[in-house]
Amino acid sequence: MTTLFISDLHLSEARPEKLALFRQLLTGPALQVDTLYILGDLFEAFWIGIDDKRPPNPEIIAILKNYSTQANTKLVMIRGNRDFHLDARFASATGCSLVDDPQVISVDDDNVLIMHGDTLCTDDKDYQRWRKFINHSVIKWMNLRLPFSIRKKISTDVRSYTVEQTKNKSSEITDVNESTVIQEMEKHQVKILIHGHTHRQAMHDVNLSSGSGKRIVLGDWYKKDSILIKDTNGYRFERVADYISNN
Repeated sequence: MTTLFISDLHLSEARPEKLALFRQLLTGPALQVDTLYILGDLFEAFWIGIDDKRPPNPEIIAILKNYSTQANTKLVMIRGNRDFHLDARFASATGCSLVDDPQVISVDDDNVLIMHGDTLCTDDKDYQRWRKFINHSVIKWMNLRLPFSIRKKISTDVRSYTVEQTKNKSSEITDVNESTVIQEMEKHQVKILIHGHTHRQAMHDVNLSSGSGKRIVLGDWYKKDSILIKDTNGYRFERVADYISNN
């Protein structure tokens, strides 16, 4: 059995080569795996609704839909901080299973906790307040009912603000809090946690009260690109182009 994990692709018109790579993956070797997990931030721009037809959104949706309609494919997605407002309409349009964050899944014989990863960055108090606000049910309800032009303006303004705020934060603040990691893993009784968000690809050992665990951080698709493969040889990272050419 083979399972694939990707996150933080940040697909946009500005990087057409990454969009092409995404299409190659989903029309190539990803068709032969058991499950493909996308753990948030598929889009560079904030997702503001299924009516947002700005490129490359329609192409991304078509790629996902084509993948989901193939025989024996399973696509699971988690919302990221760029796509808070993915909803049932998006799931219907793409054929994906949109699951809550966090989520415990079964990978071979292991229970694995999957997350986008932003909720682990608890030292970033400003961001956590913002996340709580934007995910409030009333805010989501209002967002769905605002005209597209207003949603577009809000998302542009928010993006500019968050970029400036992030510039002034230390790398320690924007990384995960180790105590929060342990708390989440023990709460869900897992030995393996897989997340994205921080763009700091790595495999970390975690000291749990029940023994040793592992935290796997997915890489982003900005200058490079990354995919996590789980098969009979265990977990490993590869460049996406290498994975495609080797399969």
